[in-house]
Amino acid sequence: MELVQLFTALYNSIRPVLDIAILAFLLYKMFDLLVKTQAVQLIKGAGILALVFGIAWVLKLATLQWLLTMLAPGLFIAIAIVFQPELRKIFMRLGQGELFRPDSKPQIGRLEAVVTATEILSQLRRGSLVVFPRRSTINKDIMESGTRINGDISSALIVAIFQFDGPLHDGAMIIQNGRITAAGCFLPLSEQQDIRKNFGTRHRASLGMSEQSDAVILVVSEETGAISLAVDGKLYYDLSSLEVQRKLKELLGQKAGPADAAVSETLEGKDVLVEQ
Repeated sequence: MELVQLFTALYNSIRPVLDIAILAFLLYKMFDLLVKTQAVQLIKGAGILALVFGIAWVLKLATLQWLLTMLAPGLFIAIAIVFQPELRKIFMRLGQGELFRPDSKPQIGRLEAVVTATEILSQLRRGSLVVFPRRSTINKDIMESGTRINGDISSALIVAIFQFDGPLHDGAMIIQNGRITAAGCFLPLSEQQDIRKNFGTRHRASLGMSEQSDAVILVVSEETGAISLAVDGKLYYDLSSLEVQRKLKELLGQKAGPADAAVSETLEGKDVLVEQ
C-alpha cells in the first residue's frame, strides 16, 4: 500500500513536467511537418485573421466583428480549398508515421560514386533520376513499379543503367541504406501549375516525389545536361558537382567540410520553381 502511495505521489510530482514535455514535442513535430510541406503560410494566414478579430474585439468594433463572424465559415472553407495540396501532404505524412518516427540519418554509402556518375551522365546528356529516401518510406507501389536490384553503389552500375536506352533508363533509381534498392521506378508528377515550361517529365517527377515525401531527388536533364536537386517541393536547378555533393551531405545528414560551406550561399540563388 505504501508503495502504491509512493508511486502515486511521484507520478503527481512529475505529471506537469511530463504534460508540458509531450505537448512541446507534439508542437515541435507539427511545426516541423508544416515547414516541410510549405503549409506554414496557412498558419500565418490564420494568425492574421485571429489578430484582426482580436483587435476588433478589444476595440469593440462592432461592424468589423459582425463582418468577420459572417465571413469566418466561408474563409475556413476557402482556406481548405486553396491549401488542399498542403493539407493532403500533411495527412499523407501523418499516415506514413513521420510525426513519431525518429530522425535517423540515412547511410547512403559511397556518395562520391553517385556524384561521379551524375557528372558522367551530365556530360553525355543522358537523363537520370535518383531518389534518396530520408525518414519517410517510399510508397510500395512506387517500388513495385520498377525492378528490384539490391546492389552495391558504383558509378559504373549507375551509368550503365541510365546511359543506354534500356528498360530501366526512363525510370527512377532508389538508393537507401547504402545500396541501390530498385531502378526503373515511376514517380508521381508534380501538381504545381507554375512550373517552368521547359522542365520535362523528369523534373516534374522529381518535384512530385519531393512534394509527397521528404526524399531528396537528384535529376539530370537529358536536353541540357543540367544537374538539379528536388527537396520539399523546391528545385535547386543547374548545380555544379561541388554544389550537389555539398547539398546532399547537408540534406542526408553527413558531415560537411570547410570546402562544402564555401558554396552554401550560392545555392540560395538557384531555387528555381516558377517560370521567369
